[in-house]
Amino acid sequence: MSYYTPPGGLPAQTELLSDRAIVTEAYTVIPKGVLRDIVTSNLPGFTGTRAWILARPIAGFATTFAQLIVEVGPGGGAERPEAEAGVEGVVFVTSGSVTLDLDGERHELGPGGYAYLAAGAHWSIANEGDEPTSFHWIRKAYEPVDGVPAPSSFVTSDADVAPQPMPDTDGAWATTRFVDPDDLAHDMHVNIVTFRPGGKIPFAETHVMEHGLFVLEGTGVYRLNGDWVEVEAGDFMWLRAFCPQACYAGGPGPFRYLLYKDVNRQVRLTGPGAGAGA
Repeated sequence: MSYYTPPGGLPAQTELLSDRAIVTEAYTVIPKGVLRDIVTSNLPGFTGTRAWILARPIAGFATTFAQLIVEVGPGGGAERPEAEAGVEGVVFVTSGSVTLDLDGERHELGPGGYAYLAAGAHWSIANEGDEPTSFHWIRKAYEPVDGVPAPSSFVTSDADVAPQPMPDTDGAWATTRFVDPDDLAHDMHVNIVTFRPGGKIPFAETHVMEHGLFVLEGTGVYRLNGDWVEVEAGDFMWLRAFCPQACYAGGPGPFRYLLYKDVNRQVRLTGPGAGAGA
């Protein structure tokens, strides 16, 4: 399996300004060519680390989550990465190896490693190797529900979870689900979606869920709010709630992306967050 990781750097002065970045009211595309050194941020509490912040809650963009690509150099990391109470997260490793200390248990995560970090969990992360490591860090304020226990943290990997074919697709479209979609304890899913060459979403999905999609491998063409958009490994897409969306895989290999969506909660009409999302 292949997991794209930004190399950083800067384009040569001889290169033309030509790229596919676009921001609309319904969707945003951040192509891999934008993920350069000068658009990284330092993170408080981390050492030897830089981050590409792909999404954050702002008006007209993401309303439910934040997504970062975090690159940690040898010896770098953080003793307390999550400083906000009530925030859950997912870490998904794309290159190198990280050491995750989660509620007193030590885990080594390599490419494809996945950790769900429950709100209130005690965790730290470090690069104890000799090469840089990169991971996606998706963060969301957890929404508790009366009578439903909050989920527990866990560690797994892409290789340990079998993709589930979508109905009537003969495996051309499959989803790697790291949590049970019917478990109401979870208010977000971070899955991996895989299409074989020529596989497709054959209708314009139009739904309440907000999406963040990072293309891990391959190429595809997305239909977003009436526009055709070509994407490839390393591109990020944000889709607002109710943005019509469909796609097909371009080949020659699999088209795979890491997918965030907010799920399993009633729409808020009053109180904090009313009107901001599901």
